[in-house]
Amino acid sequence: MLRTPSLPFLAPAALALLLTVAARAEEPARPVPPGTPAAPSLGADTLKPGKPAVKPYLADAAVPDAVQILPSPPAHDAPLDKADRAAFNSTRALKGTPRWELAANDVSEGAAAVLENFACVLGTRIDQARVPAVINLLERARLDLARATRGPKVHYRRLRPFVGNEAPICVQRSQALADSFSYPSGHATQGWAYALILASLVPEKATPILARGRAYGESRIVCGVHWLSDVAAGRLTGTAVFAALMGDATFRADLDRARTELRGALSGPGTAPDQAACTREATALREPPLEF
Repeated sequence: MLRTPSLPFLAPAALALLLTVAARAEEPARPVPPGTPAAPSLGADTLKPGKPAVKPYLADAAVPDAVQILPSPPAHDAPLDKADRAAFNSTRALKGTPRWELAANDVSEGAAAVLENFACVLGTRIDQARVPAVINLLERARLDLARATRGPKVHYRRLRPFVGNEAPICVQRSQALADSFSYPSGHATQGWAYALILASLVPEKATPILARGRAYGESRIVCGVHWLSDVAAGRLTGTAVFAALMGDATFRADLDRARTELRGALSGPGTAPDQAACTREATALREPPLEF
């Protein structure tokens, strides 16, 4: 994978390189073929018709105020904004690679989808019917994550990186996606918070779980639907919500139940993840991460 400079400081030479790369961002590229699925929103399908309603864990007053926690998105033409644009443009070259394929696969979200995405690092595919406590834990937490991201999205109304150009992205372009806001990334928020939760459920696998959670967020940059700083803000938001959840007695009790249930599912007979997919994932994850 192409590396991008660390965000906090940019050396003059690195900044010059960024400016050169970013200047190519306006070059037209082929659009995504029709039929490619569009990226869902973090809060889009949390309540399913015909299924028992789930409710968030946190009271309104306990939800972290991400508008106060997060920095503002980079100002136009500021060094961090240029780094964002350079990251978007340079990662367009990943189309057709295993990393692009992984990013497209990471578009799926929600408890069942993320368990599938983490199957390679967990070592088995988890049948959601066997882990209702885990699914309940993740789906309820997802509602809290959606509430935390909603504030800054509406407050900053930041446009997504593909708006105004025809650069390739790994999902179908749609007006709904273009009209949704970019900062922070809901997928990165969810992916990192879920990684923290799974790491607490299976601490002996914490390192690969957290590495996969990092890559899940970076997939949004590779996919072309979020800026690099959106994903950094998503990690911070996910961490803040996880910290608040750990202060909730009901969440902690559900966490204990989920831990017992997941350990049973991992130790019992299960379906091995697709080894070809795991090999592609491992290859993608060996590439240097985006630096921020």
